[in-house]
Amino acid sequence: MAGERFGSSPLSWLLHAAAEPGGHRRRRIEREREMEMQLPDDFRCPISLEVMTDPVILSSGHTFDRASIQRWLDAGNRTCPVTKVPLPPSPSLIPNYALRSLISSYLANRPSAVASSSSDEDHLDSFLLSRFSFPSDAPTLSAVLRLAQSGSAASRRLVADSGGTSVLIRHADAPDRPDLQDLALRALLHISLDGDDARLGLLAEGALEPIVSALRGGPVAALAATFLTSLAVVDVNKATIGAHPAAIPSLAALLSDGDGRQRREAATALHELCKFAENRRRAVRAGAVAALISFASEGSERAVRVLGLLAKCREGKEEMRKRIGFLRALAVVVKTGNPRGVEHALVVLNLVCSDSKEMALEAIGEGILDLCSVLAGDMNQKIGKNAMELARSLRIFSSPCISANIAELAKLGDRIGGVDPTERADQIDGVGLTKHDDQIDGSD
Repeated sequence: MAGERFGSSPLSWLLHAAAEPGGHRRRRIEREREMEMQLPDDFRCPISLEVMTDPVILSSGHTFDRASIQRWLDAGNRTCPVTKVPLPPSPSLIPNYALRSLISSYLANRPSAVASSSSDEDHLDSFLLSRFSFPSDAPTLSAVLRLAQSGSAASRRLVADSGGTSVLIRHADAPDRPDLQDLALRALLHISLDGDDARLGLLAEGALEPIVSALRGGPVAALAATFLTSLAVVDVNKATIGAHPAAIPSLAALLSDGDGRQRREAATALHELCKFAENRRRAVRAGAVAALISFASEGSERAVRVLGLLAKCREGKEEMRKRIGFLRALAVVVKTGNPRGVEHALVVLNLVCSDSKEMALEAIGEGILDLCSVLAGDMNQKIGKNAMELARSLRIFSSPCISANIAELAKLGDRIGGVDPTERADQIDGVGLTKHDDQIDGSD
């Protein structure tokens, strides 16, 4: 009957069964979700909301999955995600062996959703992937995408372990068929969400080249940038992606010339990549600063945060100082931006102005010192602290007497030891011109 209704080909019947919303797959997913809902809340990580595989205790007393809390800390956060209690500079992660044992025992003794599903459904998945090859068609890729996004980690691993990822990567590198390219990139994105091992594996299999190609414009550019962001979550991948000669330049071009969504996704990808120091210099060389200033002036908080990362390298600060309208754009963010945008704009201004008399005086002329005087009493503690730091730096340059002394000291330092101008302010004893990056209260 199945052959008469859906055609004589076994594969055509298989694709219908795999894609049918009301079929066996839907019931299996519903069973899996029901069983997930029965799990005790204490077994779930407060960040990812998934069952913990390696629970660790933070100094605040709360337990998190190691991978999730490590990403939180690597992003520069130094508060407990649950209580917002400040954490020490290098928080300890203590293994919660008791909870880990409880989770393992519970999972071992409960009925398995996979075991409760019929073997026919598993055969459908295996048969589909055994026939999956390049070139394929839209119905087949749609079925593989549905399998990858089913919500089951086992299903995503099945696609990866069967060699399906290499076929998807080849389709992702087929710009002449943007419909197939879109389906392949979506499936690969869902597979990358399975964890760091999946992200490392995708890059090792050659996923980077098709992503970079897709970034160069077209209907899948935003999706490619999203996929790149997911891969860049792993630190070693940040270095690998940044080393590709066209990866960061393609993001910078997309940030400059793309539509609204493409620019947002490109800024997000750059933010993740530029947490790796060398990528900051690459982004500056690729011309990202001008595009970020333009995007920030339009109200993009993410663009301001990327500027904050680039301002931590000498090349980034120098490029910002060359850009006409940079201070005015940041002043607009400070005046009209949302709290996160204001917080990070103050950080950027402090990094760029604190060791440059010219920039500091220009900032004062733009009214930024007056804004800092108002914001210093803001109820948001980070905004208040950052405003006070910036005001302190600007006031040093606003005094003619102090400015003259600084200039003399700078000349003396150059004569004595050839001091790098970017480090001069740190070496003037007692003046306190600059604050180190880690003393300015703004997270990555």
